[in-house]
Amino acid sequence: MRIALAIGDAGGVGPELAAKLLADPALKDQDVVVVGDASVLKMGASHAGVTLDLPVVSADQVGSLPSGHVLVDLGNIPADTVTLGGSSPETGAASLQNFAAVLRLAKAGIADAVMFTPFNKHSMRLARPAYVDEIGFIDRVLDTDRSGREFNVLEEVWNARVTSHIPLSEVASKMSVERILGSLRLTHETMTGAGKPNPRIGVAALNPHAGDGRNFGTEDDDIIAPAVAAGVAEGIDAKGPIPSDTVFVRAVRGEFDAVLTMYHDQGQIAMKLMGFDRGVTLIAGYGFPIVTPAHGTAFDIAGKGRADLGATLQAALLGARLAALNPARDRQPLPADWATAGVEGAQAAMAE
Repeated sequence: MRIALAIGDAGGVGPELAAKLLADPALKDQDVVVVGDASVLKMGASHAGVTLDLPVVSADQVGSLPSGHVLVDLGNIPADTVTLGGSSPETGAASLQNFAAVLRLAKAGIADAVMFTPFNKHSMRLARPAYVDEIGFIDRVLDTDRSGREFNVLEEVWNARVTSHIPLSEVASKMSVERILGSLRLTHETMTGAGKPNPRIGVAALNPHAGDGRNFGTEDDDIIAPAVAAGVAEGIDAKGPIPSDTVFVRAVRGEFDAVLTMYHDQGQIAMKLMGFDRGVTLIAGYGFPIVTPAHGTAFDIAGKGRADLGATLQAALLGARLAALNPARDRQPLPADWATAGVEGAQAAMAE
């Protein structure tokens, strides 16, 4: 099994974390193809205080990669041009190119899992204003007919979301029975594929006290409850809507394997309180796992050698484990411009 690792935003801790990960003994026997700028990875190794000696291959050699760790040098953002600790269109463009490239490697079957160290969405939007989030970008690069969903993963509980990177003011209008049911189905499917058959899913309410008998909103009764009932009728072990101030308490006590929340921070706050340095973001639904640490670019400590490897290492281990559990999938030919189309081709595809 091979992981395709995209070096994250060069202005943050992404290069340092990539270097620390590649130097960690836990990944000594794991095949990894790293995609990004060689000088940025070297900079990250310097920040991390580690020494790396990766063979470098050209973009047209990826069809016959050697085992172990190997670097595809895209030369897309020289380290001496990077300003640490802030957003920039240059680091955003390189992130987009790196990300598009590793997605194409996985689509072609050259890699079995995709991973990236933290991106910065502001940088990516400076480079490409149409960029919204990773899922929209993945959809465009892979030309898929089904969008995936983000999961936050801790050993004790998983968190799935119905909506993600949208304003809180839009959440209620984006909810529907079918959308919630689709999220329940994907949660059940993904956790089953991860070796957790028949997962027990607690579904969070949207409103305080689950609407309190329609006193505090009608969405819980009119949208969430019917979606849960439909999921149960399909054989999904789901309960809800459960007030969001208690659903994670019940999960941590062992009642649920996963919590399905209605919006981003409804789950993120609880998950990061439980395990900020262990949390993994899994993007599922694309035929291969896509993983990243659940934290961000940490601009405040960029270049200081202080980035904690914990969540990044857990992401790599989860990606490898999920890929090993689900080896069978369709593979498509790798385009000749797989590595260079990230900035122009993939970004152009984002245009509405």
